[in-house]
Amino acid sequence: IFPWSGLRRKSAMPIHDWSRVPSGLFHHFHQSWSIRISDALNGGLLPSNLSALVEQRAGVREPDVLAIEDYAPLNDRELSSLESRAGSTATMEAPASRIIQRSSEESYASRANRIVIRHHLGRIVAVIEIVSPGNKDRPGAIRSFVEKTVEFIESGIHVLVVDLFPPGVRDPQGLHQLIWTEIADQPFELPEGSDRLLMSYNAGREKVAYIEPLAVGDPMPDMPLFLTPEIHVKVPLEATYAATWNVLPEQLRTCVTTGKLPMV
Repeated sequence: IFPWSGLRRKSAMPIHDWSRVPSGLFHHFHQSWSIRISDALNGGLLPSNLSALVEQRAGVREPDVLAIEDYAPLNDRELSSLESRAGSTATMEAPASRIIQRSSEESYASRANRIVIRHHLGRIVAVIEIVSPGNKDRPGAIRSFVEKTVEFIESGIHVLVVDLFPPGVRDPQGLHQLIWTEIADQPFELPEGSDRLLMSYNAGREKVAYIEPLAVGDPMPDMPLFLTPEIHVKVPLEATYAATWNVLPEQLRTCVTTGKLPMV
């Protein structure tokens, strides 16, 4: 039995407003949440030949830290093997997201971690990015994040981006608008009343974006993480978020919910 499913059924965990607290406090939550997401993926969601590993980003101005062999796409035999090992947790059914955008043509924060899905501990298949305040607080930081995300997608690496922070002057319509402009140059506007985004990108020959706009207080849906252009698993974002939240120090939880630091 998948260990996170029972937690999800008990109660909905709303998104908190992390913009009210210093970025260092979110960094602690970010690190813990990343571990729980990777544990959930390795605990039965991923096929046995894939591994979810928490890896540190190189810095705000991230160089090409991933070797070229990391980007090499899986060949037909490897894709067939991966698909044959995908059990009941993986599906070929298209995700049902509120907003879906497709490219019109086939297209040939410095200490934070990302979750990298590797094939036989080697080549990268997919990446999960949890956005930190440092990814959006300076022009160079947000440009680096967008460029790296686009590089992943155009290299055939599927990406899931979780952004629990509101848009700012550098991303007035959210990060997806900046990312998708580089891929398909299609318009995107945040729906009224929603200023947080979950974004899953299928990096097949036709790039497809599955977007879930949210607001503070909303529960998070499970989001698709593509392993091949045809197969994805659902990442239990809400369940892992709740598990992380429930073991935070009480003072930290109070700080997030009230927006006030403890009195010294």
